[in-house]
Amino acid sequence: MKIAFKYGLLITLVVILWVIVARFVLGLGADSKLNVIAPLLFNVTAFTSIYLGIRERKRELGREFTFKRGLKTGVGISLVYAISACLFFVIEYLIAGPKLLMSEAGSQGRPIWQVAAMAYAGLFFLSLIFGTIYSTLSSFVLARQGISRGSSRR
Repeated sequence: MKIAFKYGLLITLVVILWVIVARFVLGLGADSKLNVIAPLLFNVTAFTSIYLGIRERKRELGREFTFKRGLKTGVGISLVYAISACLFFVIEYLIAGPKLLMSEAGSQGRPIWQVAAMAYAGLFFLSLIFGTIYSTLSSFVLARQGISRGSSRR
């Protein structure tokens, strides 16, 4: 569980830094072309953190490491990220108001609670879906490395 917190919160830290720098320091609006960097940055960070977390778990377990244990570790990292990122945006909303939420696509003409619910649900579930995909890929690669190394010793 320690690994899940360590790497899940690392992803959230990158999200927090991006929001603070992009929105509050640089003042980027919803229509800025630089906003395409955010999904790329978040996904690269998520994949890298999940891979590093699973690799750390593999080192802890040694020969006991399996694909299933790697997948479980990666999904745990994704869950910590999904929950902590949603909490960050709730806190950001309470402090800064609905300004950031109103920049969401499709927010015009909808009640703020509906926009918030859709944004937080999207963040939470997409984090878990992509996290599961990244965990599957990372676990497969890391479990496979153990098999190929072990078979070359025979």
